[in-house]
Amino acid sequence: MGKQYRILTAAATAIALTIGTAYAASNDAPPAPPPGGPGMMMGGPGGHRMEERMKKQMDELHAQLKLNADQEKLWQTALDTMKQNRKSMFEAHKQLHDQFKSMENQPILDLNAMHDAHQKMEAQDSQLREQTTGAWLNFYNALNDQQKTTVSSALKKHFERMRDHEHRMHERWGKGHGGPGAASAASAPAKP
Repeated sequence: MGKQYRILTAAATAIALTIGTAYAASNDAPPAPPPGGPGMMMGGPGGHRMEERMKKQMDELHAQLKLNADQEKLWQTALDTMKQNRKSMFEAHKQLHDQFKSMENQPILDLNAMHDAHQKMEAQDSQLREQTTGAWLNFYNALNDQQKTTVSSALKKHFERMRDHEHRMHERWGKGHGGPGAASAASAPAKP
């Protein structure tokens, strides 16, 4: 769980990914990935609600920005780039998953081949993420100061919600695993 939130937090700090990932996830999104595959954060329990909530926030931000024609073109280019790259990443992860499944049937696992395939996919993912980030940064750089302030305010609110959510998750985890919250829960009087 902690790894997922570190990944989500890192992605959120990149303006390009924060602006568009949720928007693309709910527009022309590919089907949910296999367990343990890409997009697990969005595909898990409650993931669709989070996607819808984030899409709503993106739509509101888009409306608030009052983009001119050139800016709208850059927004659409960034969305299209992100959607295509997201689809490519999903397909690559699915292909890797299928490849690993077929390798599992071998009596002796070829860990070198598995590692090489994983490294290749990671390199491709990194390149696609960089393309997406570049497209969103091109959009962001075309905004005027008022629009950048609007985006910055929206991102700060998003970061705050993420921190609050992460804090609540840590509290729940502590209560269930003998952490500080567990002691107070155990010593609380039972309700009739």
